[in-house]
Amino acid sequence: AVNRYKLLKKDARTVAAQQVARLESAMCLRRRWSPENFQLFLVEHPLVRHLTHRLIWGVYSAENQLLACFRVAEDNSYSTADDDLFTLPEGDISIGIPHVLEISPTDAAAFGQLFADYELLPPFRQLDRNSYALTEAERNASELTRWTGRKCPSGRVMGLANKGWIKGTPQDAGWIGWMINPLGRWSLIMEIDEGFAVGMSPAELSAEQLLSKLWLWEGKAESYGWGSNSTQEAQFSVLDAITASELINDIEALFE
Repeated sequence: AVNRYKLLKKDARTVAAQQVARLESAMCLRRRWSPENFQLFLVEHPLVRHLTHRLIWGVYSAENQLLACFRVAEDNSYSTADDDLFTLPEGDISIGIPHVLEISPTDAAAFGQLFADYELLPPFRQLDRNSYALTEAERNASELTRWTGRKCPSGRVMGLANKGWIKGTPQDAGWIGWMINPLGRWSLIMEIDEGFAVGMSPAELSAEQLLSKLWLWEGKAESYGWGSNSTQEAQFSVLDAITASELINDIEALFE
């Protein structure tokens, strides 16, 4: 019985970590839920509901514009930043996790104080999330050079897989020399040197990877490879502010 309990605790921790990663991804990718699905699959879900209490939620219009922010209280009711009861507006709306770039400074300050008063610790960085912007020159370019030639730990490059990045297609002898961030019809290509091979253990990896090139490709991630038309470059101006901020956040974290 003791061993079974330990296994259940371990499984619960694993599931919780997976749910945190899923919710953070939902914020970055701007996933939306209908009010009914939000209530059923998040607020009332036995393994997720405790996470809903520690995040700020947003009501979005049919045009995906943020209309209002709210939190889920301990009794699963909705409340405002002033801790007043909040009722979802009627009409064609959806629920999502607003990114810090969407939240007004007034709401951010008010909810931040409310979370501090209730001693609520968010499962991931939301209000205090690092936010970045491309320069005008970078927006009009297809390559970001601010990190070119810098080295970072190999483990952090591999860890990008936990943030939605995928490994490049294996080449001769199973060698992989790039990571890809799928961005819909575009893909962010990060070329690295030394690279790594399929099946390599952490001990076999070189200690560091050199970031040799970071550029935007006009094509889906699964289509990219040495045999693809690698001249289909796209300017970073095609990306919205949140997507640009998150990709910079991912790269900056490699060098922290």
